[in-house]
Amino acid sequence: MSRKITPPKTEEELETLLSEPDPEAVAAMGRLEGDILVLGVAGKVGVTLAAAAARACRAAGLRKKVIGVARFSDPGSRRKLEESGVETVACDLLDRGSVEKLPDAANLIFMAGKKFGTGGAEEQTWAMNTVAPVFAAERFPRSRTVVYSTGCVYDFEPPSGGGSREGDEPRPTGEYAQSALGRERVFQYYSRKNGTPVLIFRLNYAVEPRYGVLRDIADRVMAGLPVDLGVSNFNCIWQGDVITQTLLSLERCSSPAAVLNITGPETVSVRWAALEFGRRFGREPRFAGSPGEGMYLSNAAEAAGLFGYPRVSLREALDLTADWMLAGGASLGKPTHFESRDGNY
Repeated sequence: MSRKITPPKTEEELETLLSEPDPEAVAAMGRLEGDILVLGVAGKVGVTLAAAAARACRAAGLRKKVIGVARFSDPGSRRKLEESGVETVACDLLDRGSVEKLPDAANLIFMAGKKFGTGGAEEQTWAMNTVAPVFAAERFPRSRTVVYSTGCVYDFEPPSGGGSREGDEPRPTGEYAQSALGRERVFQYYSRKNGTPVLIFRLNYAVEPRYGVLRDIADRVMAGLPVDLGVSNFNCIWQGDVITQTLLSLERCSSPAAVLNITGPETVSVRWAALEFGRRFGREPRFAGSPGEGMYLSNAAEAAGLFGYPRVSLREALDLTADWMLAGGASLGKPTHFESRDGNY
């Protein structure tokens, strides 16, 4: 059942909302032994995820450490983490010696990766998505490990197909998706070699008012720009629900590695979403293009069976995004390029 949310008015209120742990996450932290290490913590989801883990530990009355690791090229993210009770360690995850010096932790969430800017920097993308996982897997052979991945490792699916399932054969398009599958294969290899309990967390797509597919569509509607219908449908899930399912997934790690699709239950129409934003903004959306034969769509029935449906519904996510934008709320300025069909980002 979705919960009624008071629309946040500031970024601080939004980040507090996104990092508010659900009761299930609090209970899971109470059952989970050992500290939590988040590698690649400074990304779009990582800061609020680590903050949520720290809040869940406090709510459970635990002294468990949550440690965030990144290069921290943006000092603001490090400050936010430390203010939320997360310990931080600066580390280049492509430096094996630095990775070997990281503190021990029984629980690992691997979020490091590169997607945007792959074109022209393919070797950097492959290094970040396949070499950094080797260093992490070798350093933490006994840690329960949730590995962030993407639904882009699957083939394109028609909207009528119900979405790709975990047992479907991957067919990645483009070097980002290929290297993302490489990241999965590295952790799967070490899971079998060392008995490391692993869960591959195939996410598409997390949304919040400053970023994501909903924001991409809403930006075009508000600006009076045509919304491309070449990719006619998508999946999405509220970022707070992603965080809850990440923390719960630490208890679902196994060897051989488990795989889990993470997204919302709907196959969402781009046209419908644009019309909904148009209604909220008092604008008539413009459209361009015609639907292609397939797109990235995932079936998250297995995750829903394990964790229940997302607490924040699609309609509420639409409302929160529209309210935020109408109030002049900030954007992260990072389009998802979900409409890309050639694998270039």
